[in-house]
Amino acid sequence: MDAKGRFMFPVSLKNQLGDVFDKGFIINRNLHEKCLVLYPVEEWNKLSKKLASLNRLIQKNDLFVRKVNGGATPVDADSAGRVLLPKSLSDYAEIDTDIRVLGSTNVIEIWSKVNHDEFINRPIDMKELAEDVMGGMNFNDDIQ
Repeated sequence: MDAKGRFMFPVSLKNQLGDVFDKGFIINRNLHEKCLVLYPVEEWNKLSKKLASLNRLIQKNDLFVRKVNGGATPVDADSAGRVLLPKSLSDYAEIDTDIRVLGSTNVIEIWSKVNHDEFINRPIDMKELAEDVMGGMNFNDDIQ
C-alpha cells in the first residue's frame, strides 16, 4: 500500500474478474476477522437485498443491519488499477504498507500481512471443521 492509502489491484485477479472489475466495489469490515472485504457491486446488492428483508423493528435485526452497513464504502480503481482504502477501515484491519489481497469465492479479502500470517498459523482441526461445515452437503448433485 502506498503513502496515500492506495493498493495496486493484482493484475491476475483483475483479469479473472473481467467486466465485474469495471462496475466497482463496496469495501467493508469483515464480521469475524481483522480484515476488509471487497464486494463486487453485484455481490453487495445481493447481500443488501437479504438485509432489507429483515424486520428492523426487531432489535437484533436492526443492530445487525446497522453493523453490517456501518463501514460500507463504495470504491473504484483508478486508471492505474489502484484502489483507495478508507482510513477508518484500514485502521480497523491494522493495514499498513504490507498487505495480502486474496480472492475468496465471491468476494476479495484484504489483510495486513501480520494479521494474515497470524490467521493462517492459527491452530485448527481442519478435519472437524470440514465435517461440520461441509459434511452434510451432497456432492453428487451434478450426477444424472
